[in-house]
Amino acid sequence: MYFAYVLTSEVTGKRYIGQTENLARHLREHNTPEYNPCKHTSRNRGPWRLVCFETFATHAEAMRRERWLKSGVGRRWLDEVVGRASSASTD
Repeated sequence: MYFAYVLTSEVTGKRYIGQTENLARHLREHNTPEYNPCKHTSRNRGPWRLVCFETFATHAEAMRRERWLKSGVGRRWLDEVVGRASSASTD
């Protein structure tokens, strides 16, 4: 099983879109910048929270969905479904 997923930074509100075969491990890695300091999510402040994910039978399907979510149409859809990116809470 493969996943396309969306994370949101709890600090900045920025959104990250990716795909993986192991969602729990990948989320843990995103929240541990020392694991791979070159990752996009290590350059942008976390902690990162999983806001949505979808499951797919093949890696190709998950990659296709990731590309769509990163497109203009996909970003607009995400804005409607999970809220706008970069709208961090000001508690």
